[in-house]
Amino acid sequence: MKFTLSWLKDHLDTDASLEQIVERLTSIGLEVESVDDKAALKPFVIAKVLTASRHPDADKLQVLTVDTGDGKPVQVVCGAPNARAGLIGAFAAPGAYVPGIDVTLSVGKIRGVESHGMMCSERELQLSDEHNGIIDLPADAPVGTSFAAYAHLDDPMIEINLTPNRPDATSVHGIARDLAASGLGTLKGGAVAPIAGEGECPVKVTIEAPELCPGFALRLVRGVKNGPSPKWMQQRLMAIGLRPINALVDITNYVTFDHGRPLHVFDAKKVAGNLVVRRGREGDKVLALDGREYALTPEMCVIADDNGVESIAGVMGGEHSGCDENTTDVLIESALWAPLNVARTGRTLGIITDARYRFERGVDPEFMVPGVELATKLVLELCGGQPTKTDVVGYAGHTAKVVSLPLSEIKRLTGIEVPKAESLDILTRLGFGVNGTGDVVEVSVPSWRPDVDGKADLVEEVMRIHGVDNIAPQPLGAHDAVNGKILTMLQIRTRSARRALAVRGMMEAVTWSFIPAKHAELFGGGQDSLKLSNPIAADMSDMRPSLLPGLIAAAQRNADRGLSDVALFEVSGTYENDTAEGQRRVAAGVRRGTAKLEGSGRNWSGNAANVGVFDAKADAIAALEACGAPVDRLQIETGAPAWYHPGRSGVIKLGPKVVLGTFGEFHPRTLEGLDVSGPLCGFEVYVDAIPEPKAKPTKTKPKLELSAFQAVKRDFAFVVDKAVEAGTLTKAALAADKKLITGVSVFDIFEGASLGEGKKSIAIEVSIQPVEKTLTDQDFEALAARIVENVKKQTGGALRS
Repeated sequence: MKFTLSWLKDHLDTDASLEQIVERLTSIGLEVESVDDKAALKPFVIAKVLTASRHPDADKLQVLTVDTGDGKPVQVVCGAPNARAGLIGAFAAPGAYVPGIDVTLSVGKIRGVESHGMMCSERELQLSDEHNGIIDLPADAPVGTSFAAYAHLDDPMIEINLTPNRPDATSVHGIARDLAASGLGTLKGGAVAPIAGEGECPVKVTIEAPELCPGFALRLVRGVKNGPSPKWMQQRLMAIGLRPINALVDITNYVTFDHGRPLHVFDAKKVAGNLVVRRGREGDKVLALDGREYALTPEMCVIADDNGVESIAGVMGGEHSGCDENTTDVLIESALWAPLNVARTGRTLGIITDARYRFERGVDPEFMVPGVELATKLVLELCGGQPTKTDVVGYAGHTAKVVSLPLSEIKRLTGIEVPKAESLDILTRLGFGVNGTGDVVEVSVPSWRPDVDGKADLVEEVMRIHGVDNIAPQPLGAHDAVNGKILTMLQIRTRSARRALAVRGMMEAVTWSFIPAKHAELFGGGQDSLKLSNPIAADMSDMRPSLLPGLIAAAQRNADRGLSDVALFEVSGTYENDTAEGQRRVAAGVRRGTAKLEGSGRNWSGNAANVGVFDAKADAIAALEACGAPVDRLQIETGAPAWYHPGRSGVIKLGPKVVLGTFGEFHPRTLEGLDVSGPLCGFEVYVDAIPEPKAKPTKTKPKLELSAFQAVKRDFAFVVDKAVEAGTLTKAALAADKKLITGVSVFDIFEGASLGEGKKSIAIEVSIQPVEKTLTDQDFEALAARIVENVKKQTGGALRS
């Protein structure tokens, strides 16, 4: 929100300096972002042309002698057609910066004649687009004085950063009201006096969508003469970054910022029939004031006449019925629009306007009719004309919210002791109605504060006006004992997983929680419960069911920029449905190209191999181990999700039902759907699926001592069907004697015609650790027999001869 100091003082009677106003604005919650004190215009002075003669070498140039007020005329070369002896204008001396042409002046020669400065046009001082001649001031303009002060251009511009909950501060009047309530002056003005009109407005309004338009006020003014708005209005609008257009349009922009009441003016002769407020229809289009055509939908609210749509309600008017220099009859519209609908419409169409900014936050409903009166007053003053009566449709009046405020809440919520009388006085000065004299008062909320809903909001109002700086700092209390565990188990595991994956050479990434619908479908999503009703972009329409699409896309973006070997990980949330239970904590990672743990890229000994399924498996196991999963009891099985390659992937389980993660190389179809390329593997570990560790016993149990007997290893080779998985065979061997057998690993797989069709040989190494005694040959033979029997029973395999 931008405004000038003089504009503020139109509404605030105060002797406070600019510095005091800026400091007070920030202290009451209207944070000042910047102050432009117009220092760029200070070097320009009023000067008088004493003589003007033709340049000896240029027909269109003149050599001027200029009196700048110090008694020493200077020579200036000028090409303006209106330059003449006796003209009084704005002069810039050498060393001055001219903002309109972005040039710092110096003494120079123009066609051989020295020029010591320049006489300036309005465009060169950024006062308007006029550049056909230099500024021509009245004869009584004081030569030698500051041009900025004379033209009232030394008016500081203040910009404040508004939070979305302060629609009342989107106007200069609202800001002045807050400053007056803080004790920095007196609020000027009161209710807007109504303008008497003759006859009824001939254009009638029908509201077909009252849920989108709670009220509509319309008035016709006949016989206006449209033209440029006065200089003071143009200067204020330009100071806040608006371009003056014509008096009628400038009046609506001025009232928008002056009182926070967006208006719209229609050229009455371009309006066909009556106006209708309705929802858009399929096929509706409108050419808006920004010169672009917009297609409208039934979710949008419009103002239409017999010709079709004339305005996008609360957002932007149409070009067809806009006012220009030929306008003689004007319709002034002031309406109320549903904030959420305005916000949704503006976002869908990609339109950002000052009207939308205010309507989507909520305007003062009680100023709808006074807004028409204020605009009518300005139209009559600047353009003349004869107004009709104002036609008000649909507005049922404002019912104030009443909030019960226990005054003790002020101390409880803020920690400051504000006297009761001061608290009630602050609320009264801010426009709140206060009823009651006890410890609990009833407070009625003014119409311009839709953001105030409860007692905490009222406490905040008291606190910000009383002064946040009055809250005394309190040191944290010291604890007599060592703090207990602060982080939850899930937080601890999240940190541990991040640290473990970073140690493995992976870089942490943070990806969007929203992904395209096509990507969501590839990774098991796409259901309606995960689709956003109002996505911020078309390619962010679904909540992610997996971390892998975002990581794969990030790896591809790196590859597109020359970093083809990249390893990324993320520990964050995924979504199975729209319930709280449907959110999971997942650790995921991808490796691309040759980004292996031991190194990647070119090397003197040859290029590294591409990443594969075992790299992803190692990352997944490392993450699980860091999170405290019992890795010695994990089982690796087939059946990974469809986005992995079916023959180069696996599922990590703890028992037959608990799935802790998946890993593998990605299916070519998945890579094609994501529009990525290159060797890629990845994993996902479900951190929240890892069982909680058992509570430690209250009494310390004696630790098991290391066995005093020599460990032994025995090899076995079994012939099994090709469909039999190696993991099934190793589990069968391990189950033969869980006390003696400490480990089983596969060291060879062989297929050949000698084994028979559909057969393969799996060789395993069994680690045997005696505990109670040295095993005899008979013990080993009995154990071997149990291993062979177990494998035969569970896999159908036979010992290879």
